[in-house]
Amino acid sequence: MNKPDAEEKRIEPTKSELEILQVLWQNGPSPVRFVMEEINKIRPLNYTATLKLMQLMVDKGILRRDESKMQHVYHVVEDEKKTKERLLDKFIDTLYQGSAESLMIQLVGNKKTTKDDLRKMKELLTKLEKGSN
Repeated sequence: MNKPDAEEKRIEPTKSELEILQVLWQNGPSPVRFVMEEINKIRPLNYTATLKLMQLMVDKGILRRDESKMQHVYHVVEDEKKTKERLLDKFIDTLYQGSAESLMIQLVGNKKTTKDDLRKMKELLTKLEKGSN
């Protein structure tokens, strides 16, 4: 029996944890209060709940805590791009049976997709197609 590698063992962040990750990705390493204030711009979340979530994320290996200063600063462990790629792969595998084509068809048919979005998608696909020749 094969041992799962580090990628397979990686814990997926919850919706609330993703909100915290977004704040840290956008602003860099930050203390709990700053993260809480940023999330409060979207929805109410008190300090104790934010602290508890971030402590759990440290326990899960999603964040690390720098305790060298009076105010603890939290850092994201995994690179943003890598996290998003991993979550997107799981999303495509789970909802679209691994078909990126099905996802694209859904995106193109989505009412939120603007003409500008479609233009950019077309440019990207053309660029990718030319690069593979």
